[in-house]
Amino acid sequence: MSKIRYLAVTSHDPDALAAFYMKYLGMSELGRNADGDVSLTDGGFNLTLMRLREGLHEPRLEPGFHHLGIAVDSIEEIKERYLRFNPSGVIVPESGDLQHGEVRIHDPEANPISLSERNFGVADSEPGIPRIAHIALNALNTRVVFDFYSQVFGFRELTRAHAARQVEADYRNLHVGDGDTNVAIQVFYNEEEGFHPRFGIAHMGFLVNDSKVLADAVKEVGSIIPRPASRQQSEVRIRDPQGNGCDLSQRGWEVDTDKWVSAQVA
Repeated sequence: MSKIRYLAVTSHDPDALAAFYMKYLGMSELGRNADGDVSLTDGGFNLTLMRLREGLHEPRLEPGFHHLGIAVDSIEEIKERYLRFNPSGVIVPESGDLQHGEVRIHDPEANPISLSERNFGVADSEPGIPRIAHIALNALNTRVVFDFYSQVFGFRELTRAHAARQVEADYRNLHVGDGDTNVAIQVFYNEEEGFHPRFGIAHMGFLVNDSKVLADAVKEVGSIIPRPASRQQSEVRIRDPQGNGCDLSQRGWEVDTDKWVSAQVA
């Protein structure tokens, strides 16, 4: 089964960013390379902080969220599905080390996605708390991005958490899940309160035991952004020292058609 297990973030100072996520979000170091890239884990995700440099050879070189990685049972099978979805799709080999997958493909809006049959170096076990449980993507065409994730990776559509909002005429966001992670596919051009206009990966979200306590602690190095009352899931959004958005939630997220992950005691 395909699952999101990797997230790459580009940074001028990966060490400082790693220190933040280890101190406040409980992540631990998986390893690092000679180029200064640092890989962290929450027990289920590989969060790789890539040092911005000329030799990085990436299509986008601004700091921030860069690309996802999906652990798959068979790269060859995913490649076949990908080329059925997009016969002219670009497939690029990757090094397969801790900071990369073995192969890279691209979504319909040219955002890279790494593929790995090795689970990106993290244990294939039930993740604990805190942990990454949410990714938000900003897209020009939410439907085609939705179709890509559902047809190529088999992600399921999520509707329960946003059922009330789907009756709104201007609500065009779509939601998919892989069983562990909620993915919101948001319309890039919109004026909704609280929307952050970053193309591609907009923010991530951590399932935490106490979002208020953690947000208060982060104030010394990051910033807090109050969430609009219409938000049904994350209670608070923080920005790390680099400005990357990170939602904190005890309520958690819908991650599959019949599954919700939560840190709250019923």
